[in-house]
Amino acid sequence: MESQKPADKPLEAAVLRYAREQPQLGQARVAAALNQLGQPVSPSGVRYIWRKHDLETAYKRLKALEKKTAANLTAEQREVLRRGDVTRKFARKSRLGIEGDGGADERRNHILLAAAELFSQQGYGGTSIRDIARRVGLLPGSVYHYYPAKEDLFVAVHREGFGQLIARVEERIRKQTDPWLRLELACAEHIAAISGDKPIHQITGTGLFAIHEEHLQRRVRADREKYDQIFRQLVADLKLPRGTDRSLFRLALLGALNWSRVWYRQGKSSPREIARQMMKIFRGAQQIE
Repeated sequence: MESQKPADKPLEAAVLRYAREQPQLGQARVAAALNQLGQPVSPSGVRYIWRKHDLETAYKRLKALEKKTAANLTAEQREVLRRGDVTRKFARKSRLGIEGDGGADERRNHILLAAAELFSQQGYGGTSIRDIARRVGLLPGSVYHYYPAKEDLFVAVHREGFGQLIARVEERIRKQTDPWLRLELACAEHIAAISGDKPIHQITGTGLFAIHEEHLQRRVRADREKYDQIFRQLVADLKLPRGTDRSLFRLALLGALNWSRVWYRQGKSSPREIARQMMKIFRGAQQIE
């Protein structure tokens, strides 16, 4: 706890003036400025006065300023307020125990979605934690609270995305026994996922062949291989001519599937229709002697 002597009136007025005129300055910078003006005060002394008036955070100081002169706020100050409003909304819902509408899990999901969108649009190298925080309406520190580094977010996006794809494909094929039909349905699900409107599926679906730095490749390899193993097994179950390279068959098929993200257009052929045509092509190729 802070233990401070009551501030004298001129010093308190000076500290409050900084709260009004430069609300984004922290306690250390305000203390340094006042000391240069001949008004000795420590950073904790500044904080004591701010807390006395419920102004101990930049958000609170800006809120107080907004009530008096909203029209005079800068764009940067408005952005701080917007992020602060979002952060407090999440915190309030978390304290109330509202599930599915706030709290840590929802905040984590929002961060993952924002990261997936930006990785898809700008690439991993072109995306920063600050970009992700801005997209989701949080401060960068709030993102770091859940993900210590951008690399951890990248891995989490792939893990979540591959987990969802695996669940979708397995659910689609589990009641079928015909090997070619099972492969067709898996292909249809893959096309639907990467050509849909969820960036997390687009990134992970096409991520089977994406090339990243070696340390990133290593960290997402296990999740990639779990998904790839489904197609390995589906191809292994096919009756193919003796001597067929099943690994090459699988890679060629997945490559064709992933290109659909580039040329697929809704309103023409459905993912199921495209998958059916692909099966005819790959199955027919095996019958050519």
